[in-house]
Amino acid sequence: MLASIVIRTLNEARYLDDLLVMVARQKLDGLSSEVVLIDSGSTDGTVEIARRHGARITEIRKSEFSFGRSLNRGSDFAKGQILVYISGHCVPTDEHWLQRLCQPLLDGKAVYSYGRQIGDDDSNFSERRIFAKYYPDQSAIPQNGFYCNNANSALLRSAWSENPFDEELTGLEDMELAKRLVAKGQKIAYVADAPVFHHHQESWAQIRRRFEREALALRSIMPEVHLSKTDVVRYVVTSVLGDWRAAAANGVTSTTRRDMVRYRWNQYIGSYKGNHEHKLLSQSAKEQFFYPQVNEKEAKDDWLGPLRRTPPHESQQPES
Repeated sequence: MLASIVIRTLNEARYLDDLLVMVARQKLDGLSSEVVLIDSGSTDGTVEIARRHGARITEIRKSEFSFGRSLNRGSDFAKGQILVYISGHCVPTDEHWLQRLCQPLLDGKAVYSYGRQIGDDDSNFSERRIFAKYYPDQSAIPQNGFYCNNANSALLRSAWSENPFDEELTGLEDMELAKRLVAKGQKIAYVADAPVFHHHQESWAQIRRRFEREALALRSIMPEVHLSKTDVVRYVVTSVLGDWRAAAANGVTSTTRRDMVRYRWNQYIGSYKGNHEHKLLSQSAKEQFFYPQVNEKEAKDDWLGPLRRTPPHESQQPES
């Protein structure tokens, strides 16, 4: 059976070579693989790196881009019976990643699986705690609920053909699809022993924007979720104190206390904005969410402005 590894890219040269080297090292049993790149205008050599590794390449214009539409185009271009999605800044930790991620689908135990995500040594400790919360070291095959994440996932082509990704969402297209599949009686699997290193190199404004667009998408998926200003303050305080305690207990010095505060502040301020954003987005707003380029002024952390202006799946509850 052929597994098509679909990589959605925009300027992913920093880690793409490492990712494709690890893909080439995969040990497979009953599987073969191809690599498909769907690129949305990279200018940093991303496409050239993919071409050197023998990837099949297709493109989507920036004017057409959404997360769901990009994956639908990449999936349609792919040839495999299993569609494997991995971010261009994620790198498998070992040579068994692909087989283990796909095994629940091969065994008929699920139609959609997702693997563990781990931060690197340069990751903000607060983000590493988020990874630990949502990607524990125990598998659930199948799992309860519809959480899923396309940074490291596999989907039966037959399931995708009948249930393509929502092309209008500003994020969380994985959760939205998983929710539809579960409603039809299909199973989702979490595979802890198919981990990847997830490398995030974001400014504070980009972190805030990411949580904002995910919270905006979450309104369509779980409209019952509401985030108040009081929730923001409470979650920031609770999460920061939890981060500080965990960092002290584990001797973590790679992230300063101040940067833990800044991460949590941007996380929950972005989540608040997205939770209160108007659903009808202008074209300029869509470009802001899908292409979160920030200018020098935006990149400076705005500590109070978002709350004065009144705005993910992870955003609603703090880590303790």
